[in-house]
Amino acid sequence: MPKTVKFAVNGTLMRGLELNGNLQAVGATFVREATTEPTYRLFSINDRYPAMLRVREGGSAIAVEVWEVPVEALSQILLQEPPGLCIGKICLADGEIILGVVGESICCENQSEITQWRGWRAYITSENYNS
Repeated sequence: MPKTVKFAVNGTLMRGLELNGNLQAVGATFVREATTEPTYRLFSINDRYPAMLRVREGGSAIAVEVWEVPVEALSQILLQEPPGLCIGKICLADGEIILGVVGESICCENQSEITQWRGWRAYITSENYNS
């Protein structure tokens, strides 16, 4: 079994944001910025964090960060994530498929779709962000 795994994050776990310390605390290392294939939609959950969903239609490429994370730390990271977020497979624009943070569809109900910003960082620096 590998000791580390590539892990895509698309919100508050990203460098310089609120929960990035959770990655650093388990010894994760930043690898690169990337984008997903254009099959994802992004929602703002009460302007606190995003939830990314893979869809059949109406998706876009979403900005993510790829981190190298110790395998044994994945559960610790997930347990510190807000409710409604989970680990799934992320399809990157270059064809690589890695683990990453995705949202459960139920947590996106009645929330603002922010796909047009193509990333959480772009959204939180826009005038539409309220928090």
